[in-house]
Order: sequence, then C-alpha cells, then structure tokens
Amino acid sequence: MLACALQTMGSSCSRPHSVNEADAADNTRSADIDRRILQETKADQHIHKLLLLGAGESGKSTIFKQIKLLFRTGFDEAELKGYTPVIHANVFQTIKILYDGAKELAQVEPESSKYVILPDNQEIGEKLSEIGGRLDYPSLNKELVQDVRKLWEDQAIQETYSCGSVLQVPDCAHYFMDNLDRLAEADYVPTKEDVLHARVRTNGVVEIQFSPLGESKRGGEVYRLYDVGGQRNERRKWIHLFEGVDAVIFCAAISEYDQLLFEDETQNRMMETKELFDWVLKQRCFEKTSFMLFLNKFDIFERKIQKVPLTVCEWFKDYEPIAPGKQDVEHAYE
Repeated sequence: MLACALQTMGSSCSRPHSVNEADAADNTRSADIDRRILQETKADQHIHKLLLLGAGESGKSTIFKQIKLLFRTGFDEAELKGYTPVIHANVFQTIKILYDGAKELAQVEPESSKYVILPDNQEIGEKLSEIGGRLDYPSLNKELVQDVRKLWEDQAIQETYSCGSVLQVPDCAHYFMDNLDRLAEADYVPTKEDVLHARVRTNGVVEIQFSPLGESKRGGEVYRLYDVGGQRNERRKWIHLFEGVDAVIFCAAISEYDQLLFEDETQNRMMETKELFDWVLKQRCFEKTSFMLFLNKFDIFERKIQKVPLTVCEWFKDYEPIAPGKQDVEHAYE
C-alpha cells in the first residue's frame, strides 16, 4: 500500500513539472511570435506605400516591370521563359486585329481598294484570324512566322495599321513584328526588352517591395509599390488600397489623344484619363498625399504627332501649331 501510495504521489508530483515545461515552451513560442509581429510592425512603419494608378493601357505595368529590373534582381530565366506564351499571343492577337480590321474598313470604304488584301494573303489571313481568336495559342514556329510576315507586309494591312488608334492595335505590334524570326527560335528566351513590351492586362492587385539602393545594400528608404488594373471594371478594387498611401503615381499615356477606350469605344482615352485624374485628386484620403504625374509613351507620341493633329482630342481643340499644317513635337508636348 505504501509503495502504491508513494508511486501515486510520485506520479502526481511529476505532472505539474511536465505542465510547467509545456507552459514555458508555449510562452517562449508566444514571445517569439509577439517579437516577430512587433518587428514586422516596426518595419512596416518604415515602408513607404506607393500606389500606381491610371486608365487601362497607360503603361502602369511597364513601369512596374522597370522597377523590378532597376531595383530588384530583375527576372530570372524561368520568369523570362514564362513570358514566351504571352509574347506569342501578342503576335497572334495583333495580326488578327489587323486582318479583321482591314476587312471591316474595306466594307466601310467600298470605293477604295487600299484596304483590300491580296488574294494570295486572304487564306493566310483567315487562318491567322482563327488562331488569334482561340483561348490557347500555338507557339510561333518558322512556318507561322512566314505567314504572319507575309500578311503583315501586305499593303492593305499596313494601311490598316495606320488606323491602329481606331482598331485597338496594341503598342507592342511594331516591335514584335520586327523581331518575328527571333521570337520563333527553338531556344528563344525573352529579353528584358521583350518583357517590357509584352502586354498582359492587369487583373486584381500586384505589389513589389524595393529600395532605390537595390537589394544588395542595406539601409535607405524602402517602398512598397501597388499596381492595379486600370480598366473601369477593375477600379472598384482601388478603394481599399487608398488608406495609408504616402504617394500616388498617376500614369497618363500622352500618345492616346486620338484613341478610344478598350471597354467603351465612345470615350476618348485622354479625356478618360483627365476625368479619372480629377476624380482621384478629389478623394478625401489623398488630401495630404503626394502626387507624381507620369506622362508616358512619349516615343509613340513623337511619331504620331507628325501625322495625327492634337486637336482630334476635345481637350486640345484650341491647340494652335507653331505653323499651319505643322506640329512641332516639343511644342505639342508642352
């Protein structure tokens, strides 16, 4: 009996010891978690929140990618290769838009032959238009590149391309058409320049954290940049990001003064950008927020202004060129 009692007492006395050890371990883990949360909270207090805003096709995503190239490690080979199907899709989408656009313009102007595609190229056009309308695109190969190039060089397609602002032709069109052979190589890996030209419509919210000093150096300011879709149906997602913003980077594509919205072809893109910028400025949560306005796509503007008058946009209807019939690039830009 005594032995049993002693054994029972020993068992009873040993339990609190085990519980105390477990409690101590739990407390240690809890303290570690609290410490990490505190460290992360303090770290977040030193991170500047930047919001990248603008209408669709304003070049926001290109700036986002440039930030990654300049201040992060850039794109590794796997990420670069991941852009291959995107770039091939851009090629097929572009040639479909141009071919379908040429047929539409030929019907609108039946008395003119400038939009009539050569008979030999019409079969190619139908084939590529069908490919461009798929959900899944094939990889570019030498045979497809020959077809794309032949159609691209058709005079009717070139005439149609000059009407690109009406047809929603992507800005990357000329760049990728100039590099077709390279894009179709069996061992093709997109270059940084290819990635910057690649067009993927932003859905939802993407973010990147960076320091102007780069990842290899410690210290200095740290920024967290948020990019959100610019199309109208994406803008409802903006609101929950507005709080606590240190600066807004608003992108305006100055080359789009003659273009219409992708989602509403009754609205001029430049006028949409103006209205959107005014709306963002009026948000109460931005009363003390810094604003940076990026006038984007100057290279496209520089080429376009020589052919398309600035006055086609309602906003600039009172613009007067420095000489009749001539628009100086710098003067128009100012």
